[in-house]
Amino acid sequence: MPEALPEAESIAAYLRERGLDAAAGTLDSADLRKRVRDGNFDLLIAVGGDGTMLRAGHLCAPVNVPILGVNLGRLGFLIQVGREEWPAYLDQLLEGKHWLEQRMMLRVEHLRSGESLGVWQALNEAVVARDASVRPVRVLATVDGQLLTTYVADGLIAATPTGSTAYALAAGGPILPPELRNILLVPIAPHLSVDRAVVLSEGSSVRITLQEGSAVLCVDGQTPIGLAENDEVDVRAGEYTVAFVRFGDPGYFYRNLTAHMNQNPTIGLPR
Repeated sequence: MPEALPEAESIAAYLRERGLDAAAGTLDSADLRKRVRDGNFDLLIAVGGDGTMLRAGHLCAPVNVPILGVNLGRLGFLIQVGREEWPAYLDQLLEGKHWLEQRMMLRVEHLRSGESLGVWQALNEAVVARDASVRPVRVLATVDGQLLTTYVADGLIAATPTGSTAYALAAGGPILPPELRNILLVPIAPHLSVDRAVVLSEGSSVRITLQEGSAVLCVDGQTPIGLAENDEVDVRAGEYTVAFVRFGDPGYFYRNLTAHMNQNPTIGLPR
């Protein structure tokens, strides 16, 4: 977002006026990313929308750096602080009037003939879905090594509670409280197969096998990875958690949620 960096620079200046060491930059900056990984920062303030929060989570979770989001986007399901509100919230932060909300991530592994082709961490979801073809795919899902079902559908979403308000919600899945550590399975446009979402027990894992069709794996909306028939995608609770800075009581989640559920902020915007 063009306005994100100037806003970030204003936030950094506000913090420096209060005696803190603060730097502003973009998540594409190799220097900034290295400084985060090297432990130079106690906090990352992500200025943007939910996509910015996802990218910040991927960067910060492995090094346990908390994230405070400032919303410049349209929805901001993951963000509590609005654009005009950050000075007041930063004052609360400096007074210690905040808490950390821990959100689970997924470990997603792509397997072919038993060989690992890649491992990713996801804050929202892993999706196995048809590619440009209009034909549905057939995928088999096993939970903890036991057959769950075979889906004939446009795809299957394996989401975190955080991801339950993202693609999984659009596909008709339930909303899970963010503090849970359960994996949510949601089929996309299922055809004559199970059409209900399934919430797995905490600690359970799911393996998705592409039995038939042309499909891709997409993790948190990143570049899709082509799948071959009989490829497997293993999804389980990840080793990292993302810490979000929150203010007030935990009921913020439901207030933030209901504020967005009856509106579509993209309506009327130019395409």
